[in-house]
Amino acid sequence: MPTILVVEDNPDNAELARRVLAARGFVVRHAADAETGLQMAADEPPDLILLDLGLPDADGQTLLNWLRRLPALAGVPIVACTAWPEETAQKMVAAYGCNGYIPKPINVARFADQITAFLNEGAR
Repeated sequence: MPTILVVEDNPDNAELARRVLAARGFVVRHAADAETGLQMAADEPPDLILLDLGLPDADGQTLLNWLRRLPALAGVPIVACTAWPEETAQKMVAAYGCNGYIPKPINVARFADQITAFLNEGAR
């Protein structure tokens, strides 16, 4: 099954994502900050990175730029997960170079399917 790296500083949000995705057979790894997320992604590239844009040690754009510089992650979809209003989120995701976004709070009934869709888009 695909491996998802969840970079999220809120433990409740990270645990909810883990539970929903693990129930569908995904392997889920968690990083609570940008530095850990970068190291985990570099050491063991995931199939997709789910990125909170508001982290305690670096903003989402900074981490995204670091991740995009790693050749091993060139084809890895990076999906923002944010509570920003939809219009703002769409602008920021486009400006940051994310593959898309999933709004918070996540819709647990649709979340795993959303992740699968991003994985399928990345496989093209």
